Amino acid sequence: MENPISISEATIHQGSIAILQNVSLQVSEGEFVYLIGRTGSGKSSLLKTLYGELKLQEGRIDIAGYDLQSIKPQEVPFLRRKLGIVFQDFQLLTDRNVLDNLMFVLSATGWKNKHEMLDRCKAVLEKVGLQTKDYKIPAELSGGEQQRLVIARALLNDPKVLLADEPTGNLDPEVSDEIMMLLKNIAREGTAILMATHDYRLIQKFGGTVCKLEDRTLKLVDSFQIA
Repeated sequence: MENPISISEATIHQGSIAILQNVSLQVSEGEFVYLIGRTGSGKSSLLKTLYGELKLQEGRIDIAGYDLQSIKPQEVPFLRRKLGIVFQDFQLLTDRNVLDNLMFVLSATGWKNKHEMLDRCKAVLEKVGLQTKDYKIPAELSGGEQQRLVIARALLNDPKVLLADEPTGNLDPEVSDEIMMLLKNIAREGTAILMATHDYRLIQKFGGTVCKLEDRTLKLVDSFQIA
């Protein structure tokens, strides 16, 4: 079985500037990988390259069955359907309730059968503990509940890879721990998770593979080296 994420000697660009050079990383099914490093070190740029927002110009990246060196622009939406993407700022539809936020995504990604769509929405809401909140609009949810909804949205198409950019950045420690437990459970079910974070407390508490971005390179480090 191929790794859901395979990066070989990739150079990550932001515009004409090389943010990261000669990056190599293999992520296996169910592996939980943290990206750490100072602001501007390239964490978000690497994630954006993985979901096709930034073009890979050098090296090779295979993710969820797509070769990012040769991917065509019209194929990027299909790549993203195979990925779960979790942002710090939620990016929810504020004028629609929880269920309609999820139904919108399913409709946009090609689902047609209303009953199957409703069943899938109910399944992911139960997985994230929001099964009784389907009628609420995002403003009626707490920050932690909104992030749970974002994770539910990311799980709709049963991704093999979940990319998370500072998913606990706006949450207090107790709620951050709840989100981490949820993400860890998702990883245990076989989804590879790549998470950018500044919160070293979470890494030391929950464990996982740690990649440090520094001096335009990526290197694996032990969790005790990050304090």
